Amino acid sequence: MPELPEVEVVRRGLSRWVAGRTITHAEVLHPRAIRRHVPGAAEFAGRLAGRTLVSAERRGKYLWMPLGDAESASEGPSGGSGEDAPAGASDALLAHLGMSGQLLVVEPGSPVEKHLRVRLGFDDGGPELRFVDQRTFGHLLIASLVTLGRPVPEPIVHIAADPLEEAFDDDVFATRLSARQTEIKRALLDQSLISGVGNIYADEALWRARLHGGTPTRALSRRKIDELLAAVRAVMGEALGQGGTSFDSLYVNVNGESGYFDRSLNVYGRQGEPCARCGGPVLREAFMNRSSYSCPRCQPRIRA
Repeated sequence: MPELPEVEVVRRGLSRWVAGRTITHAEVLHPRAIRRHVPGAAEFAGRLAGRTLVSAERRGKYLWMPLGDAESASEGPSGGSGEDAPAGASDALLAHLGMSGQLLVVEPGSPVEKHLRVRLGFDDGGPELRFVDQRTFGHLLIASLVTLGRPVPEPIVHIAADPLEEAFDDDVFATRLSARQTEIKRALLDQSLISGVGNIYADEALWRARLHGGTPTRALSRRKIDELLAAVRAVMGEALGQGGTSFDSLYVNVNGESGYFDRSLNVYGRQGEPCARCGGPVLREAFMNRSSYSCPRCQPRIRA
């Protein structure tokens, strides 16, 4: 599943290639892709026609594009950090990529992708925006924007700020984390506590911070929490620089290109290989129907 760096790569592509353009028509080819847009496909397409995708925003693993009227189009693609939605927009096109969703910018008339679910055409006659999703776990919907520090779509108001947002408060995170009675990896994957961190980057950050994922949150000092946050930001920043992590063809950016951070992973997916720090074998453990990877020497279990 795409995590924060992969979704941010897609957001930047949308900001460059789609923001500021006005939709002429929307076509829904599979109803499951808009299953959370309760009014249905016809209403979804009708709401988008004539609207402008003003900018591209992100929180955690969610993307959204505030919708303006055609006459209130922005001066051009935002190209910004995605921290500030434009004033005046009351609703947005919200997207979650799920396990295999792709938002692709494709020239009109190009062959239709096998798993094409939704496509948008624009009044400038330029590239279409296509939502392709093999497993159909992703979805699109139109949602109202709610201002909570910054405008966010109403369905994701419960999602916490992510560690790359200005709105993320290290002190608040540390206080809430210390109050939890859980393991640190479970806490990192809790999107109501910190958003955008998934299985891959949790393992990588824990390795950098020399923490085992099963360490009780109450056993962590404030200094260790700060080290962990620094590790989360570092690994995500490096992944962004390499276009994200791609293990197969399902994750690509808007131009269909894969990321290369999988070549820089230290523990994830490297069972039995030598730890890059101490040389010991990397261990794989079962975790929440998934896998956790760690170095037993560098990341010993700590009991509360």
